[in-house]
Amino acid sequence: MSTLRAFASAARGFKVLGLQQIAIGSLDLSKLSALWEGEFGVPCVGTFQSESENVDERILKLGSGPHAVEIDLMTPLEPSKKPAVHVPSLNHIGLWVDNIVDACASLEERGVRFAPGGIRAGAAGHDVAFIHPKGNEAFPLSGEGVLIELVQAPPDIIAALAK
Repeated sequence: MSTLRAFASAARGFKVLGLQQIAIGSLDLSKLSALWEGEFGVPCVGTFQSESENVDERILKLGSGPHAVEIDLMTPLEPSKKPAVHVPSLNHIGLWVDNIVDACASLEERGVRFAPGGIRAGAAGHDVAFIHPKGNEAFPLSGEGVLIELVQAPPDIIAALAK
């Protein structure tokens, strides 16, 4: 079975290394923060705001080292505009990948639909690309209701998680 897995990974040209983040949206960022930072004690390590992405975000970090998971608490800057980062409340999950360029090319060739914007710098400074939550005729494979963020892992994460 491991030979089959290794072949499948080599054929794709990239490897999913682990969970990088979850993103939770709400119209009330202070309530999310009160739970995650206040009650759970997960520390905030940064903030991010983007008018084009309609987001005001607090970036938390759960755990440490390469196995730490980012928890993004998000609220829309303008609730009536798109993207609506609070709908659904579990906005997206992020996956570390070892080669985002190869991952996007390989997945698109296999019929995976990506959200507009291509590969770009994400809120935490890593290159990212988003798999669309809904497929279409040209690209039928999607997150089936879940937005999936592919995140380029830095060398230390690749080394720690590729084992």
